[in-house]
Amino acid sequence: MNPEPDQALYLFLDESGNLDFSPNGTRYFVLTCASMARPFLPNQQMEPYRYDCLEWGLSQERFHCAEDNQHVRRRVFEIIGESLDGLRIDSLIVEKRKTGPALQAERRFYPEMLGHLLKFVASGVEYQRAKELIIITDTLPMQRRRRAVEGAIRTTLAKMMPTGPRYRILHHDSRSHYGLQVADYCCWAIYRRYERGDDGPYHQIRRAVASEFDIFRTGSRYYY
Repeated sequence: MNPEPDQALYLFLDESGNLDFSPNGTRYFVLTCASMARPFLPNQQMEPYRYDCLEWGLSQERFHCAEDNQHVRRRVFEIIGESLDGLRIDSLIVEKRKTGPALQAERRFYPEMLGHLLKFVASGVEYQRAKELIIITDTLPMQRRRRAVEGAIRTTLAKMMPTGPRYRILHHDSRSHYGLQVADYCCWAIYRRYERGDDGPYHQIRRAVASEFDIFRTGSRYYY
């Protein structure tokens, strides 16, 4: 994935896991960024495949990995796997039990973790070449975190690329962009690898994973 200097670069953000810092919550929380430039290669197959699903009797408004049946999931991963040359994936993995109590508050945890992810994203040569960054999050999980998301993005990009391209932050329903649906699938695959030890879906996207950072990998203290 290497946009031309006059192209916009799209950054689609997604998350997996919950922010319940207790034994009842998920073990991991994962943030993922799927980056693409036009023409979006996955769209060329995802659009006709969605209509195939409708003709087979499925009410397929969008592709959502956790909700799709195994046949749909398998085909969407195949489509993404065939489009890896036009895709870059960056992911931040948090083992939540190693998160100190002061950092567990959502107002601090979320923007800090997103900031760490974006440091990896913004350091790539692809981003410094682009004429503009268009950063898109799903409206549903991000609704209450909008200010935190935007603040983390602005702070990180100002620090990493003070003379870099201009950028915009948009919050759209995932139905409106196949890029958000690709990010959802990639995030689910990485999350599943850590949470369940299932590498199958991950191997289909692995070649496009530019960074996969377990932020507390050297930590040895558990807080619950």
